[in-house]
Amino acid sequence: MIDQNRDGYIDKEDLFEMLTSLGKNPTDEDLDVMINMAPGPINFTMFLTLFGEKLNGTDPEEVIRNAFACFDERNSGNACNYVSLFQAQVVACP
Repeated sequence: MIDQNRDGYIDKEDLFEMLTSLGKNPTDEDLDVMINMAPGPINFTMFLTLFGEKLNGTDPEEVIRNAFACFDERNSGNACNYVSLFQAQVVACP
């Protein structure tokens, strides 16, 4: 889950947690640059708008599984439980 504290917005701590869960090691400067790219508070739609266009190519399977696992709040390991229909629509149809 990207919004770790569930306040409806993605802040610096949320970005750090998400990126480290995907195997990245962002610096404070990296996170500040990302946060400052937004014209205001970052909700999920803004996050996809800002960073979705920067994502291209295909990631290794492990990275993709880790990304979906962020949505698996029950730790079921079942792909059907990873993403709700609403979340899938938001991700697939920005």
